[in-house]
Amino acid sequence: MLQRPGLVVLTGPPGCGRTTLLRRLATAGPVHAGGGLAMLQTVPALALSRAVRAKLPTHDIHLLAEAVRSRVRGGLLVIDDLHYVDPATLAALPLLAAHCRVLAALRTPHRLPPATEAALRAAATAWIPVPPLTAAEAHDLARRTAPQLDDTALTAVAERAGGNPLAVTALARNAASESRPAAGARPAGAEIDQVAYAIATALADLPRPARTALAALGLLGRPAPAGLLGAGATDLQAAGLVVPDQDGGLLPVSTYVAETAAGLLDSAARVDLHTRLADLTPPAEAARHLAAAGDLPGAHRRALAAADQAAGGDRAALLLFACELAVPVDPRVRLAAADALLAAGRPAAAARVLSAARGSGGLVISSAAGPAAAQGGAEIGQSDAARVLAAELDFPSRGTQASPASPLALEIDVLLGEALLQAGEPAAARAAVRSVPDAAAAPVVAGRDRVLLLAELATDPPAARDLADKIAARHPAPAPGVAAALAAVQAHFRTPGWDAALAAAATSAADPLISRWSAWLLVERLAADGRLTESAAVALRAARDCAADLAYGWQTRFAAAADWALALHGPATDPATTDPAAALHRPAARPASASAAPTRREGRSATPASAAHPLPGPGQRGVPLWAPSPLSATGSQPPVPETGQPHGTAADSVTPPTGDTPGENPQGLGHLRPGGIYGTTASRGPAQAAADRGAAESAASGRAGAVPPNDDVIAELWDGVDGVLRRAANLTDRALPDEARGYATAATALIEADTGLLAAARAHLDGGPAHPATSWVAQETAWLDGQPDRAVLPGGADDSGLLAGLHAITARWASHDLGADPAAAMPAGLPAAARRTLTAWATGTGFTAAADGWRPVALRERIRCLLAAGLTDTDAARAVDALLTAEKLADAAGLTVLAGRARRGLRRHNVHRDTRSPRSGDQLTRRETDVLRLVAAGEPTRRIAGQLGISAETVDTHIRAGMRKLGARTRTEAAALAFANPARPDTSDTLKDGR
Repeated sequence: MLQRPGLVVLTGPPGCGRTTLLRRLATAGPVHAGGGLAMLQTVPALALSRAVRAKLPTHDIHLLAEAVRSRVRGGLLVIDDLHYVDPATLAALPLLAAHCRVLAALRTPHRLPPATEAALRAAATAWIPVPPLTAAEAHDLARRTAPQLDDTALTAVAERAGGNPLAVTALARNAASESRPAAGARPAGAEIDQVAYAIATALADLPRPARTALAALGLLGRPAPAGLLGAGATDLQAAGLVVPDQDGGLLPVSTYVAETAAGLLDSAARVDLHTRLADLTPPAEAARHLAAAGDLPGAHRRALAAADQAAGGDRAALLLFACELAVPVDPRVRLAAADALLAAGRPAAAARVLSAARGSGGLVISSAAGPAAAQGGAEIGQSDAARVLAAELDFPSRGTQASPASPLALEIDVLLGEALLQAGEPAAARAAVRSVPDAAAAPVVAGRDRVLLLAELATDPPAARDLADKIAARHPAPAPGVAAALAAVQAHFRTPGWDAALAAAATSAADPLISRWSAWLLVERLAADGRLTESAAVALRAARDCAADLAYGWQTRFAAAADWALALHGPATDPATTDPAAALHRPAARPASASAAPTRREGRSATPASAAHPLPGPGQRGVPLWAPSPLSATGSQPPVPETGQPHGTAADSVTPPTGDTPGENPQGLGHLRPGGIYGTTASRGPAQAAADRGAAESAASGRAGAVPPNDDVIAELWDGVDGVLRRAANLTDRALPDEARGYATAATALIEADTGLLAAARAHLDGGPAHPATSWVAQETAWLDGQPDRAVLPGGADDSGLLAGLHAITARWASHDLGADPAAAMPAGLPAAARRTLTAWATGTGFTAAADGWRPVALRERIRCLLAAGLTDTDAARAVDALLTAEKLADAAGLTVLAGRARRGLRRHNVHRDTRSPRSGDQLTRRETDVLRLVAAGEPTRRIAGQLGISAETVDTHIRAGMRKLGARTRTEAAALAFANPARPDTSDTLKDGR
């Protein structure tokens, strides 16, 4: 197009890169570049004079064009910012296009007269809109602008900028300055202010309806149909500021530009627009628009109406939003909100909501847990928030000398105690329920006894056993909550049948909160006992059930715990098992009770398993974290509620009743009612009976949740190291409860450390929360990294269970490497495999038998026992046999660091291979792939040699071989090519000398 005379016009919104593209195109031949200036639009022919650097005749357009043509001749005339160009230049451009090559840029929107734009379009050879950057291009630009930002921050910048290069650059610089301000640097936000000013200037050229429509998109934060945006939608499309989405709505090209348009509204206009949007949007959105407009009572009513139609986490978020508005809130609505929040796994928010109803003056824990928490996200730092709440609540103010409390107040006390208990504050929970008398209603007494028992178990376990006997005598037919608490005491002391009791509570359909709490306890207790495959299976089932009910907080906890158990266990080692590459989308076996139709809790619509709500990844929608369990082949319609009423009717309503009818029970509150959190066991429907039968069958089987044998479970769940790592890393990028983030971080870091990516493992651990699992993985990473001095002390918070044993085993290894005597004694309450391993370390014998004990538990620990046998056995033949087995298992599982230790041990015995491996031609061997993977991670040759148990010279040999096979000129290029299109490596890669 620029090879012959003609006019090419580049158009696009502010910041789209028109000027940059002009510079890139104007590189060949003589270039005459000029452009318009906003402050000098009335100066005739200014743009052309700047281009040819001469004073031009302006009184005659044809003479002006000839004067420019005679100077440009065969060169390229470049005119930027046509929207600021004077009328004389605009009139001359069509004449020049007939004789010269002209390249121009025009911003949209603009204020050119329609006749002028039509003349330019008629003369133009091409009229080209500048497309936005792709997601990958925007991410790359943000990285080059602010290389210190991590991938999560860069992705957020790219998404908000919407492919606008100027916005990408400004937002990236602003994010970098906020995260790490430098001395003498410009204040954070300065770059943003300049970009916002430039955008505001451009948007001023839009007609008023178009500006209003763009501001509406900024306030909505989502695509909207053209009908909702009004007449301005057409102008926005013509200006290139919006594009159609896949559902037929209009989506702003740049979210930041739309937000800037909303920010340009004055206060009155913003209130008016919010009010209009409230009339045009669904109730959930309308409530937030009304709140932004200052109509808090209207927002409260609209939020309750939306909650009547919602379920799970969405319902909890709406009720929390309604309770946190500065309006009087009915205590029964607060109870409904707390009930929903607890079921969604947000205990700190539930405690905050109930504190206002309890008479503490509407206490707010922190700004971070206020309106942001109401958006429906996970509880962030909820343990700290709960501690603040527990400290500030004046529990003694409602002591025994106070006037008798109403039944509603007692119910609030009990639910507040439950919330504080689940938030990790047992002492505050005990104080919250101590005013509940024995004469209260039976469900309230049951709830009080549950809180008291669990609080005692957390603070004084021996006393809890005595209290459990008294509570069991008081409740011969315990409600589900009390039964679950009694099962928790059994689990703590490992009373025979504890797992069956917890499994029965976990599969009970009486109340989601009780079943999820029991399932979580079961998951953690099974993992502590080394029953990792069972723990993963139970966690996976619970995660799927939580996804069906939109319980994000609980779902992420279970998902992370399942990944942690799988990461620690590793793949099945029996070659006869099913292909371990089978993905998690194959549904796991479910207990009989799980297949029954779920019982609907009053005030919450039942959701079928097929409606499992996927967790969207960053920048994604509809990407499932765990595949939902399929329904039966009979159909996928939602089950009919037991009340016989359709969803969304009065039975689901949380709007407080208007009358004062005696005994009237507000729907949706679910506490003094059958099937509520502390409800009695009476009035159970057919679905509940089916669930109870399934739970009883599980209990009778003597196995928790009827979990199949270990290898069957692993074949079902295990989809390779990469699959577990991908899911766990995906979780670490989300807003998660601390428990979920701890397990996800531990799973990610353990896999990375075992596969030699030690720097990446340390980075994840440094950014993760304090958690028992991450504490051991940090200790293990230090040992794997050849830093035994940092791993010699156990340092774990757990004094029993599998993690305590792993801490002690790693400390033993570190002491062995340092040649020091271990100082710590063997912890009590360890799984058999960990106890045998520590006994073998204490006696110096029995490592091979200990390795067999790890076979159903954790492959990596079995390998470590074999390594210990090879290093300590005085019989050379037995030592070599153990090391060869360890090497084979580690290589098969991809545990490169442990395989390297096995090879170092073999070299001490001068072990050589009997045969050379066949040449692999142009295909990378496994060892070459391992080396290049560590090169890609930035590891130097010396550290690669140490991790793989080979010499530095051998590392260089593998790198050179990889470079030759891949046609790379540098080691970095070889690493990039190796993983750009990975092929299956040759597994026969070991040289004759065992390296």
